[in-house]
Amino acid sequence: MVLPDDHRRLYQAFLDQGLTTWLKDLPEQLARGLDRQRYGDLPMWEKAVAKLPPLPEARTVELDADTLSVTLDLSASQRRQCESLLKKLAPWRKGPFELGGVFIDTEWRSDWKWQRVAPHLAPLAYRKVLDVGGGSGYHAWRMAGAGAAFVLVIDPSPRFYWQFQAVRHFVGNADGERTHFLPVGIEDVPENLGFFDTVFSMGVLYHRPSPLEHLLQLKAALTPGGELVLETLVVEGDEHTVLLPGERYAAMPNVYFLPSSKALCHWLERVGFINVRVVDEAPTTLDEQRSTEWMTFQSLADFLDPNDSSRTLEGYPAPRRAVFIANRPG
Repeated sequence: MVLPDDHRRLYQAFLDQGLTTWLKDLPEQLARGLDRQRYGDLPMWEKAVAKLPPLPEARTVELDADTLSVTLDLSASQRRQCESLLKKLAPWRKGPFELGGVFIDTEWRSDWKWQRVAPHLAPLAYRKVLDVGGGSGYHAWRMAGAGAAFVLVIDPSPRFYWQFQAVRHFVGNADGERTHFLPVGIEDVPENLGFFDTVFSMGVLYHRPSPLEHLLQLKAALTPGGELVLETLVVEGDEHTVLLPGERYAAMPNVYFLPSSKALCHWLERVGFINVRVVDEAPTTLDEQRSTEWMTFQSLADFLDPNDSSRTLEGYPAPRRAVFIANRPG
């Protein structure tokens, strides 16, 4: 069987990392995550990436900069072709990117989140990292840029998978093929894996109907002594404060538990994490999350009360996010 390049890289990485137990599940997980019958637009995304023009070997790749950039010589027609094809993968949520002179102004200024998180991390150099719900992979590339030895993004969205592969087309092997994407969720990670030195879960917890189960899954993926980086929506209050919204929160479906920072620290300790601390907490601003040419749908400004930006359309407190760091006991 001849594997596509993206699958070949993933299989080889799992072999190199000794993830043999997980390796046997990859064919089924890839087939399910990239099922053309289930995802009608998937052939269009795959074709868009396949049509990206061959690129010159000479390129400058910056993985550890606010805008993940790949500088190379393209003709004006090639640049227009790239822009047209990359827009077929829209909406682009996490970024920004500049690929061959095409600037992708994403909905989220994900670089701002990284600036808030990065100073508090254990150094990522030589670490094995899991990015849960990593979207297009912007943060994963930043992790590789910070020296991580192996970075795996998991996210069940095939659109994000093909956005990642589009970026890979431009990055080439500049990361030493240390950065990978598997279109699955945390429930597809083998139980009690105990493998990753750092696990990120950013923007996921509030979508989980069983948040403590999610925290336990994250802990089980960590090696003893490993570090969890958790970012999620919170509300103000004491250790007993938890908001359970109705059908929607800020127009988002499938939003379940929004605890206070103190309550979430308690949850983390209850499931066995140690060294739990809040390293950042702030409201989400309209400059950080907004509509752009690359994400033309409604964004945060449309989801807040037009007469009171401190409340959502539904009357709940406006989005506020916090970052937590904790460790699995050694």
